[in-house]
Amino acid sequence: MKRRERTRHLIELGGLVIKAGLVELAEDDRAVLLGIMVEAAARLRGEEREKALTLWRRRGQRTFAADRDGECRP
Repeated sequence: MKRRERTRHLIELGGLVIKAGLVELAEDDRAVLLGIMVEAAARLRGEEREKALTLWRRRGQRTFAADRDGECRP
């Protein structure tokens, strides 16, 4: 059962990358996608962590709401 839960979790995370439009914007270049995520992780390790989390959380919540309402991506 743990394996299924992990697989589902990984699929959901991949869906977020797609929902954000990163696959298209990065032209499906996995190195670019990883670089984006490494850059975000570096920001989260820095002094601006709380500011970044607040900003990204709000944007994410707006995107989820827009998706529920049938609106376009951010």
